[in-house]
Amino acid sequence: MKSGTFSLSRRALLSAVAAAAAVVSFGFGTPAQADPLKVSAIYTVPVEQQWVSRIHKALNAAKERGDISYEFSENVANTDYERVMREYAENGSDLIVGEVFGVERAARKVAAQYPDTAFLMGSSFAPDGDNFSVFDNFIHEPSYLVGMAAGAATKSNKIGMVGGFAIPEVNRLMHAFMEGAKSVNPDVEFMVTFINSWYDPPKAKEASFAMIDKGADVMYAERFGVSDAAKERGILAVGNVIDTAADYPGTILGSALWHMEATIDHAIEAVKAGEFKAEDYGKFSYMEYGGGSVVLDASLLPEGTVAKVEAKQAEILDGSFTVNVNDEEPKSSM
Repeated sequence: MKSGTFSLSRRALLSAVAAAAAVVSFGFGTPAQADPLKVSAIYTVPVEQQWVSRIHKALNAAKERGDISYEFSENVANTDYERVMREYAENGSDLIVGEVFGVERAARKVAAQYPDTAFLMGSSFAPDGDNFSVFDNFIHEPSYLVGMAAGAATKSNKIGMVGGFAIPEVNRLMHAFMEGAKSVNPDVEFMVTFINSWYDPPKAKEASFAMIDKGADVMYAERFGVSDAAKERGILAVGNVIDTAADYPGTILGSALWHMEATIDHAIEAVKAGEFKAEDYGKFSYMEYGGGSVVLDASLLPEGTVAKVEAKQAEILDGSFTVNVNDEEPKSSM
């Protein structure tokens, strides 16, 4: 099956830059600036963590194109987040990227104090002021599609789901996955738990073993550690955000993938054009913009499953089918 991944490229800016070469611009960036945009990122977890790795990948791609210079800090404690934001702003960063789920108030305070710096932050809340934009991983569409595959693949009709925190950006993916599974298998039941950590593979693995012992034969791996448990017990798993199939051959039946390139590129262009403003970048994670895709392993799925998923994907892309966005905390059904 074609994964549905879109090839993303930066929209041509050369003509706009040439036309504005003699224009003096105030605010965010300068349209005619020759130097790469100075971008800094702040991560509360290692860059290997799946969610953050997508941001890191997109920023590195922009760096390799020569559009930006890029520096980052990882494993930043919430108590240090405000300090690191200030340091990057003081050092002349044009755009600061990060995730502020645990430090919303502090991050917004810093942004307000540096009105000439653009901030693009992962957040469950709205944009703020003139320079604080937000994004989130709205990959509920591919989550629904891979849920269809999981619903078709389970033989026990029991699926285990292990998440980090019960916040909107996790909840909506789980709900979409569950709806996708139910659409092809009304008898499927779910076990849901949250480990209250963004990065604790041993804890996620332990939670997974408990579900497998209760009969789950497919595991939804929202966190690292879940697929390890599935592999050890010889059952199937579903990937989230990144494709880890190569690390777990014969285990990952499919994954809902997140692509941050469209989000990052839009922000870079806005800053360079002097047009950055506070807005919600969530739409750039939709499949329509190339922000999400699904990949399946046909060899691990019942015959005909891939075709059904492809047909539903086509409906999503042409607008004839809409996947619900449900941010409420999902509950176990067994």
